[in-house]
Amino acid sequence: MTHSVVVPIIAASVPTYAHPGDAGADLVATQAVRLEPGERSLIGTGVSIALPEGYAAFVVPRSGLAAKHGITVVNTPGTVDAGYRGEIKVTLLNTDSKQAYDVAVGDRIAQLIVMPVVRARFEPVEELPDSVRGDGGFGSTGYTQGKSE
Repeated sequence: MTHSVVVPIIAASVPTYAHPGDAGADLVATQAVRLEPGERSLIGTGVSIALPEGYAAFVVPRSGLAAKHGITVVNTPGTVDAGYRGEIKVTLLNTDSKQAYDVAVGDRIAQLIVMPVVRARFEPVEELPDSVRGDGGFGSTGYTQGKSE
């Protein structure tokens, strides 16, 4: 079952979902930029939204750009809070060590995922309850199936 929420928007190009069931709507560039190897740039999308309370939007990379060209989003996911009304901008990074990448106006550069969020109430305690995992992290379950490290 698909859930939806109405999000008021001001945009030259309204984000669209490429396929039914997609989680992310494509954001497009409003400016042309050349990203040299290792270079990053803040790129406008022309999109401003008014999320309802209890929602946040997350800007994430497009998998095709990452896999084919080494283009990713710095500070991913970028969080758009419900109270923010400014333009959503995307900081792209060219991770390719040899090839420059040209972004043209209208290119799909990132995805926007709108999700409900829960506001936590943090409660200071002296000790945390036990769990099966405990404090294991950073590779504690290993890197290959059946092999712990």
